[in-house]
Amino acid sequence: MIRICTTLSEAGYEVTLVGRKKRTSIPIKEQLFKQKRMRCLFNNGALFYAEYNLRLFCYLLIKPFDVTCAVDLDTVLPATLISKLKGKKSVYDAHEYFTEVPELINRPHIQRIWEGIARFCVPKMDVCYTVCNSLVGLLGKRYGHEFKLIRNVPFSYDIDFEKLPEKKKKIILYQGALNDGRGLEQAIEAMVYIEGAVLEIAGEGDLSKALRNLVEINKLQNKVNFLGFLTPEALKKKTLEATIGLNLLKNKGLNYYYSLANKTFDYIHAEVPAIHMGFPEYLEINAKNEIGILIDDLHIETITEALNALLHDEDYFLKLKENCKAAKEIYNWELESQKLRAIYSQVTTQA
Repeated sequence: MIRICTTLSEAGYEVTLVGRKKRTSIPIKEQLFKQKRMRCLFNNGALFYAEYNLRLFCYLLIKPFDVTCAVDLDTVLPATLISKLKGKKSVYDAHEYFTEVPELINRPHIQRIWEGIARFCVPKMDVCYTVCNSLVGLLGKRYGHEFKLIRNVPFSYDIDFEKLPEKKKKIILYQGALNDGRGLEQAIEAMVYIEGAVLEIAGEGDLSKALRNLVEINKLQNKVNFLGFLTPEALKKKTLEATIGLNLLKNKGLNYYYSLANKTFDYIHAEVPAIHMGFPEYLEINAKNEIGILIDDLHIETITEALNALLHDEDYFLKLKENCKAAKEIYNWELESQKLRAIYSQVTTQA
């Protein structure tokens, strides 16, 4: 969102990013755009979503604007209603296949509610865009509205490898939430069979305690390090220090299967070959660029084999590293932001 809002601000739009304030929220960092946080009485569940949507509705009712942009389905209803009430334009930014997330596919009643909201709101949007080709087709067909493609890719940056700290050991890096279905348990257990490298895990989540216990049970304290939450700047630095990236995911529904994780491009831009799942988006990227190894399951043996291939086949590793260097000339925000500007230029011209 910072990239999108900054790009639109630089293009001359007056942008306000609206979110919510939690007890754990860090202070807002000053940006080119305005930022507003809403403090809610409820923090999760149906009451939270009802309260947050009502607060957004009231805010938009009195806030002057020309265009609303709803990010995912949990903000789309007030954005749609107020835009139509005021005769203004509306944009839908789908970061994921919301109705197919694991939290909903096992709760069909709640899933039907969100699906009803989507079928009511999305066709009424002036413009829709999403983060990968698979979702462009799937969401477009499902809701009868064209979706454009805006990938969530980083800005380009130059790497001076000579200034990077010398590695005492090769680093296998996982960045992201420590939640179920991310292959973290298997990656940790695979480290029993890996020599000459350490696994560093950046992030926290529902499995934070369980994963630390798993390291102790397997006596892997010298091979696995937990870094906790890192700032974007610290995470970028850590990614540059990595040898191999991990982007593991269990097929727990269509949202996971058709995902294209942000870390994919973080690894590419740091010229770090990675292990990805053999899901459609990674198959497409790897077929064009071969920036890593694709695996079809999360068995410990499969992960171990892939890690050893990258750790011990130097020619293959360097080939993938060069391919990452070439791929970041294709997948970067300098190019992607041009498409974003064109979308909002079209919308505001019609406003």
